[in-house]
Amino acid sequence: MEENIQDAVKKGTTTVGIVCKDGIVLAADKRASAGYMIANKKMDKIHSINDNMAVTMAGLVSDAQLIVKLVRAELRLKKIRTNEEPTVKETANLLGNILYQNIRKMSMVPGIVSFLLGGKDDKCFGLYEIGVDGSIADTDDYVSTGSGSVYAYGVLETLYSKEMTLKEGVALAKKAINAAIQRDMPTGNGIDIFTITNSGVKKIETQLLNVKIE
Repeated sequence: MEENIQDAVKKGTTTVGIVCKDGIVLAADKRASAGYMIANKKMDKIHSINDNMAVTMAGLVSDAQLIVKLVRAELRLKKIRTNEEPTVKETANLLGNILYQNIRKMSMVPGIVSFLLGGKDDKCFGLYEIGVDGSIADTDDYVSTGSGSVYAYGVLETLYSKEMTLKEGVALAKKAINAAIQRDMPTGNGIDIFTITNSGVKKIETQLLNVKIE
């Protein structure tokens, strides 16, 4: 069962999260695949969940979209009830709990989905990988998920530095996603890049790569 889950979640995406000295960079490609068919060339795989946090998603799109909506609602409710902003760690635990229940419920279509969560609170910046089984991994450098992650990791391992700036992190994220696009068939069609700084979540770039034959 574990091998089947891993195979399923590694289809059709490459996402990257990078910790910089002045913020977090999140990046993802734009292609959604269904088997050997490209189902969507302009898929948004990075979503803000409040002013200071965003997630990348990989796996079953319907579950991922619903969980993003649930988390947004829960964060709003927490703020209303406590008059406090949720921390990144609390949000990671919330996502982990939802995914833990999601993968274990009986369903004709297993809810196989994972996230990278990047954010800022009054304590620090944070980057977490939330696995399909609900596991939570705190990351202090970089992380990649999806079918193209093996290629992205080669770039990240070689070029990452703990002292890199946000600008350098954006350039590194581009190189990592591009390496996956060049070699991983289900990854492609473009890239989205978000940054998380003291000013909050910001989408800083979208590039679409469309090849036309004249």
